[in-house]
Amino acid sequence: MSNAGAPRHDPVPIGAVAKPPFARLPDPTSLFAVRAERLRALAPSHQLGPYLTFLASLADAQHRIQDRLPEPDVPPLDARERARQFDMPPLDRARFVTEPALETTLDRLFDQAVAIDMPEAARGALDAIRRASPSTRDDMVRAVLANAIPMESLASHVFVAAAMQVHFARVAARLDAERLVPVGDALCPVCGGPPVSSVVVGWQSAANTRFCVCALCETWWHYVRIRCTVCGTTKGIGYKEIDGVPSNVQAETCEECHSYVKILHQHKEPSLEPVADDVATLGLDLLVREAGYRRGAFNPYLLGY
Repeated sequence: MSNAGAPRHDPVPIGAVAKPPFARLPDPTSLFAVRAERLRALAPSHQLGPYLTFLASLADAQHRIQDRLPEPDVPPLDARERARQFDMPPLDRARFVTEPALETTLDRLFDQAVAIDMPEAARGALDAIRRASPSTRDDMVRAVLANAIPMESLASHVFVAAAMQVHFARVAARLDAERLVPVGDALCPVCGGPPVSSVVVGWQSAANTRFCVCALCETWWHYVRIRCTVCGTTKGIGYKEIDGVPSNVQAETCEECHSYVKILHQHKEPSLEPVADDVATLGLDLLVREAGYRRGAFNPYLLGY
């Protein structure tokens, strides 16, 4: 592992001024199809090839089940405005109540997942969650919302988390990005959750600016570069990568809180995808953890790491 040192800030194209929006809401109608395509592109000859292929099939299922799903409940305007007034996210994870749209999303995802090629242990976990009582499902939903998934039931929670990504992305897509406000260091302005990774983008008018990406509702929000995405400090920030392995994915480390979150340089490699490339660079996680840093991001597909 090498320390890449201070990153270069590539210049904004001549005549252009970087004016990034604070937030970009997800488009669930294309989000999961794009993820599936990236996972399939990464899988051949990759050490995690079978797992990446499984996740690609799961992303396909996430895409397909959206057709004619019930409209999700969206917090009323007055509740959203109160949240904005007090710098709170409009989707309150602590007060979330399972609703018909989520129940349908869970059922459809589980039914679609049956056709996916997977290890017997995963299939057993899927069968168990399909037979689970409503109270058990509700407990699993709350575990995902709290980022507190029990180690003994990781496999079954992967399917629950996949369905919840669909549901929360659909809710987030129905909000007004211009009414969102910062709610804390590297916390999603929609649901208050942690990022799965951060991305330096190449978008027109936002070139070379950084966004964090929510692990649950898939919202992107602007976050300045060379700043810890866990504790917010600008001190002791470093960038680490695997020796001899060209990559546009680095681990941004912090000497203040000894955590790290990956940073994807999408402005150099547009095909990078926050969730897919986080999983595909697990080797970087292992090396950085050996150096004494803890993972500050959350990815339901890397539970246990």
